[in-house]
Amino acid sequence: MKKFNLFKEIIIVSKNDFLRAANSAKRFAITYKGEIVFEPFESSLISVFEGSIPPLSPLSGDLSRPISAMLGDNYRVVEDDERLMIKASVAWQSIIGYNQKRALYDDTTGDGIAEFSDKKLEDMGWHATEFNIGYRDIVERFEEECEGILLCIEQEEPYQFSGLGFVFDIDHARQIGFEYCVEVINEKLENDEDFATLTEDEEEAKDYFLS
Repeated sequence: MKKFNLFKEIIIVSKNDFLRAANSAKRFAITYKGEIVFEPFESSLISVFEGSIPPLSPLSGDLSRPISAMLGDNYRVVEDDERLMIKASVAWQSIIGYNQKRALYDDTTGDGIAEFSDKKLEDMGWHATEFNIGYRDIVERFEEECEGILLCIEQEEPYQFSGLGFVFDIDHARQIGFEYCVEVINEKLENDEDFATLTEDEEEAKDYFLS
């Protein structure tokens, strides 16, 4: 998976495409790649903005409005010929709201990752905890071996991280996660005295992965 760190990334959007969307009065999204898409949004959408641009009131004394003001104060927009260059890190809380329901996992709180949105992976993660395999352990394999995007804000000094994970091939992620859990569980059964005798729940988890 590739990190898309909003502290570092600049989203480049066609100025003409943006103005058409802004003037349409329709709800649209700007993807992390800089594409403009309209509702209904695909479940695979990874966005940095979703909404519509309200028209100026005809009672306003000034009917002109700079492009840089259209997305609101949380976006920095610079015009560069036919392109718009957008920095979106300040809008992170809104971006979480846009994407949380579509992400595979949510690592935006201090509590860590609590679940997977995919049911098969969630069943896997739930059983894996019986062998002290955490969601973070499984996710690290995804981030190493799967194609996808980790949409995040991350800075070094002082260290800060918050992210949402998306994989492009869910079947591959299921395979990677399952194989990792089997590898760890086999090692624990062979070498960890804590699993010399299994509880009923541990037996159930063992059968889930090794039967």
